[in-house]
Amino acid sequence: MLPELVPAPDPGSDLASFIESHRDFIDQKLGDVGALLFRGFPVRTAEDFRLAARSSSQALLSYTYRSTPRTEETAGIYTSTEYPPAEEIPLHNENSYAHAWPMRIWFFCQQPATAGGATPIADSREVASRLDPALVKRFTDLGVMYVRNYRERMDLPWQEVFQTGDKAEVQRFCGEAGISCEWRGEELRTRQVCQGVATHPRTGATVWFNQAHLFHPTALDDEVRLALLELFGPEGLPRYACYGDGRPIADEDLAAIRDAYRVGMVDVAWEQGDVLVLDNMLMAHGRRPFTPPRRVLVAMTD
Repeated sequence: MLPELVPAPDPGSDLASFIESHRDFIDQKLGDVGALLFRGFPVRTAEDFRLAARSSSQALLSYTYRSTPRTEETAGIYTSTEYPPAEEIPLHNENSYAHAWPMRIWFFCQQPATAGGATPIADSREVASRLDPALVKRFTDLGVMYVRNYRERMDLPWQEVFQTGDKAEVQRFCGEAGISCEWRGEELRTRQVCQGVATHPRTGATVWFNQAHLFHPTALDDEVRLALLELFGPEGLPRYACYGDGRPIADEDLAAIRDAYRVGMVDVAWEQGDVLVLDNMLMAHGRRPFTPPRRVLVAMTD
């Protein structure tokens, strides 16, 4: 059953202390189940949450090479993706469009939504096993190329994605991250080839680990997609995904990938004070539409 529930031993139990004293149990469960839901602990503030997430790791990670809008509430603690409440966020593994990613992602429900707003999760091992082996092999062998075009008032500006207004700093980051970048005045185009399938470093499990289904044009509304394709062509879209060698990914393959996620999806319905931790390679996550207010904070570790 996803996620595995970990109830507080008593109403006053401190979550940070509990995590420190049960580290082996948590490590084992996350490697097996992939998702733990801590419920009934007195977690009320961003600082309570920071201490809990920090108790399992030497440091909280920064969200630097961004794909979605977020606000940093305090050091290492961010709001969940700030998309409009009516939008559904598809299942994905955090930063799987890059060569570096957090091994764990933490969520804290400070305010459940009035209605909706669950966080769906799905096992990335099962997603890989549901897909046609020939498709999995193509993604394994070729990887995924992510193309991003940063233009004014379209998607996130490059200054927010890279957390700097200095072009030289962007060049430095891209060089270190294996991202090719091309400046056209204030506009920027980047390309990066990353993994399509990955092996978990601790468990050895094969996991579906990419965001092709989010960057591909089929992720857009039909009317928006056709208009943008007419204006810019595929590689001129704000976001575009293809195979690592530049060949297009067939629409029907993207449909099969989305179906594989959908079959195994489980909704985590939030209660105030809940803390959910996911092994980011083993477990994908998303967001259901909701009626505000809703406040879920995020931290990344390892």
